[in-house]
Amino acid sequence: MFGRQPPPHLPRHLLFRVLAYRLQADQLGDLDAETVRLLDRSGSPEKAGQRAVSVGERTAELRPGTMLGREWNGQMHRVAVLTEGFAWNGKTYRSLTKVAFAITGTRWSGPKFFGFARRNGTRTRNNNKKSVCPTDQ
Repeated sequence: MFGRQPPPHLPRHLLFRVLAYRLQADQLGDLDAETVRLLDRSGSPEKAGQRAVSVGERTAELRPGTMLGREWNGQMHRVAVLTEGFAWNGKTYRSLTKVAFAITGTRWSGPKFFGFARRNGTRTRNNNKKSVCPTDQ
């Protein structure tokens, strides 16, 4: 299937998983572009997994009903946190990253755009242009 012998150190069960993935990807389509970029940016699959989990943990902390605010190009944008995504400008998005792209037209990390990036293990919320609006909760 891949045109070469598998590495001898790989266990049999992992080879079956690789084959199953390839068959599924050929039949149903491969990874989406955002996932491929995440994997390409990381040095190893472990780092990519950790990064994906940490982004999910940060956005999972947001409770439905929370309103996020972000000023962009002199205009204030408010995003509502829903149980199944985020609402902005009359549309529902699956992730904050997709909302950030809709607002800016460029690729941003959604959590970073809305001020949920972490430095040294702590949340950064210092920039007054990026805020959770407690009065709107």
